[in-house]
Amino acid sequence: MADITRRLGWRHLRGAPTAHVRHHRGGKLLHDGPGLSFWYRALTAALSEVPVDDRELAMTFHARTSDFQDVAVQATVTYRISDPTLAAARLDFSVDPDTGAWRGTPLEQLGTLLTETAQQHALDVLARTPLSAALMDGVAAVRERVTAGLATEPRLPATGIEVVAVRVVALRPEPEVERALRTPAREQIQQEADRATYERRAVAVERERTIAENELASQIELARREEQLVEQRGTNARREAEEHAAADAVRAEAEAARSVRLARAEAEGAQAVGAARAQAQAAWLQVHTEVDVAVLHALTGTRLAENLPRIDSVTVSPDVLTGLLAKLGAQDRA
Repeated sequence: MADITRRLGWRHLRGAPTAHVRHHRGGKLLHDGPGLSFWYRALTAALSEVPVDDRELAMTFHARTSDFQDVAVQATVTYRISDPTLAAARLDFSVDPDTGAWRGTPLEQLGTLLTETAQQHALDVLARTPLSAALMDGVAAVRERVTAGLATEPRLPATGIEVVAVRVVALRPEPEVERALRTPAREQIQQEADRATYERRAVAVERERTIAENELASQIELARREEQLVEQRGTNARREAEEHAAADAVRAEAEAARSVRLARAEAEGAQAVGAARAQAQAAWLQVHTEVDVAVLHALTGTRLAENLPRIDSVTVSPDVLTGLLAKLGAQDRA
């Protein structure tokens, strides 16, 4: 919308670079072009403002496929007014001299023209396409057909309109049909998810089994090693006992041999002593056999006197003295 200001019955219009302004007064064209700025009188001026920028027109309409299924088509058409003079002559782009607002609805008329034209070509191509093909390749087919149809539509260049691009956003069936179509895919996806879950569980069970087997093998190996350890300890203890027993036997044999040697030495010593004593006794007896009886008696008395206890006093009775004297006399006579 143009920017209009008031000054003492005059109006000043300042247009935008994307708006083509036409100013007529008395049937004569005074100003014509985009981005103009000029003064005019509201009572005698006839103004038109035609946008020349690219505009987006979103449209949504329903169509029916060859198998009698309803689909919703969402598309966007980008267009521009390439000939503002022709468009201003065919459509009402006049603006109020005081406010700058359009008196009519020219853009709505253009939108209706473009929507109906695009819808006509889209319906034509979808009417010969089944639903499955339309959902699979229908977007490209509809876009190509609508683009070709708008390019060959004679009313658009006659109105000064140029189509820049056509985009088909989506083709969607009715909600019930869409849910029905999604069901097999969802079931397949669910089956894939279940299979993946089962495979993960199987892998987890296999891993747990492997871990349990490894733990069991470790326990068996540990028990086997403990058994070997116990056996080795028993062997060591038995060997130690045998070594102790052998050492004790050797020690006992040494003690026995020593005792035997001692006993033998003692026996030999005793034998030697006995032999020496026997020899001494024999020599003593031999000597005594050769000595006179009186000498022997004297020696006997001496020995006897040596072995008798100490006698401080001796009392000799007459009877004893008489007997001794008698014996000594008998010995002398003999």
